[in-house]
Amino acid sequence: MIRRSFIWGLLFWSLCVSAQECPSLIDPLNGATNVPVDATIEWNEVIGVTGYIISIGTTPGGTDIINAQPVGSSTSYTPTLGLPDNTQIYVTIILFFFDQEDITCGSESFTTEDITTAPNCTSLSSPTNGAIDVNIAANITWNYATGATGYFLTVGTAPGAGDIANNIDVGNVLSYNPPTDFPPDTDIYVTVVPYNENGNLASCPEESFRTGEPVALPGCTTLISPMDGEVDVALSPLIEWQSVPGATGYKVYIGRSPFENDVLDGGIFTTNSTFVFNFESNNTYFVTVIPFNAAGDAIGCGQEAFSTTLGCGPFFDTDTGELITLNPVIDFPDEVGLCIDDGPYTVTTSDTADGFRWYLVENSGNEILLSQDAEVSLSQAGTYRYEAYNLIDQSGNMLECMASKVFTTFITNDCSEGGGEETPLGDFDPEGFPKFFTPNGDGFNDFWQYVPSDVGAFRLNLNTIYIFDRFGKLIKALNPNSIGWDGTFLGQPLPASDYWYKALVVGGGVVSGHFALKR
Repeated sequence: MIRRSFIWGLLFWSLCVSAQECPSLIDPLNGATNVPVDATIEWNEVIGVTGYIISIGTTPGGTDIINAQPVGSSTSYTPTLGLPDNTQIYVTIILFFFDQEDITCGSESFTTEDITTAPNCTSLSSPTNGAIDVNIAANITWNYATGATGYFLTVGTAPGAGDIANNIDVGNVLSYNPPTDFPPDTDIYVTVVPYNENGNLASCPEESFRTGEPVALPGCTTLISPMDGEVDVALSPLIEWQSVPGATGYKVYIGRSPFENDVLDGGIFTTNSTFVFNFESNNTYFVTVIPFNAAGDAIGCGQEAFSTTLGCGPFFDTDTGELITLNPVIDFPDEVGLCIDDGPYTVTTSDTADGFRWYLVENSGNEILLSQDAEVSLSQAGTYRYEAYNLIDQSGNMLECMASKVFTTFITNDCSEGGGEETPLGDFDPEGFPKFFTPNGDGFNDFWQYVPSDVGAFRLNLNTIYIFDRFGKLIKALNPNSIGWDGTFLGQPLPASDYWYKALVVGGGVVSGHFALKR
């Protein structure tokens, strides 16, 4: 709280909120034509983004080709099944963050080439042609044939037999799960024929593999140390997991995001533990361990995570999926007005923390400590820095987790509430700005708008009201004469949360504050 010995300070929400940059397609370019159907889609890198999620469709924002596929930090993606020919394709990139809501960027588009010939033949990718000791429960997979929109499949226990699958149309997929296990110690013959609207080639070569003795797939495992969700993990820990009966080894994947194995990518171990050296502090690590044997890899093994929380954070909360920090949250204005007719000027913070510090910042950059309490007396206009900190006990050591805010003060000779043309109104909060609204369509409090309830109440003559979310993102520029804000952004309902407003007064001055959206 700022005392009445000076004009109320202003919590500024800049109209030039720095919107997160969205990437643009660099290959194919937006608007390109005659694009190959097997094209790799590339976009420019956006600094500060945790990862990317891509959707591809035949309409703006569409997902009928690819639906929200995470690609990690890669800035390219090749659709596994290619793209439909002679079609306008829309690409939507979503920016993924740990510490804020994802950002969905606008769609860009290009048009693919017109395929006028049948596709060429393809080949098996698993099991490969000539493979032996293949698991009897194995699926059959093959490589994408450029321009194909489907595949005919023949599978049998003799050349051309088709006694397991006889020239069946499996559609536009690249795998086949037989209805029953293959017979053991048997040669299996496979023919895959791609097709499209132009037909298919007259014949494609037959390939084969031989099955082995029946072996059961191993089950999945779980971490023993560190346990899933554990915090304060040492920087060079022993990673240990439950031993799985029947497993001959384990594939281990470790990364700093759920999408990318940038620490260990499929390392193979014959024991159920390994040391990892020099993890970074204050990071969350995601681990997947997949047991395997001669029958193949365990199926459906989940991802687990732990945090090296040697510090103030941010730390990954496995229950909420969000990042948390141990630093205080600072809610303090960017500017404080000091009345020329009053003094000294006492400023009190309403932030919650274990301790506080106030500094005067000199022109040289040196800082002079003014106070170590929740309040400070200011004697001059200038630049100041305010600190709030929490004391955290980590393994018997006290850690100071600090947040900081630089603010400025100015002297004014207009000490009236509302001020002159250059005087911000700050925390001045006249009636008429609702503390909450409930946009649920019941006809009550469905819109948020400045409307003084009392006919005799002081009324502000406003230009525009700007609404921001808790990350400072501009949500709505509101006409004071409109019905108000309905709680949506780009046509989509926003979640229940606190939101901030900044109202511009005709002739100068600003009123700011916050309110709750309840659902």
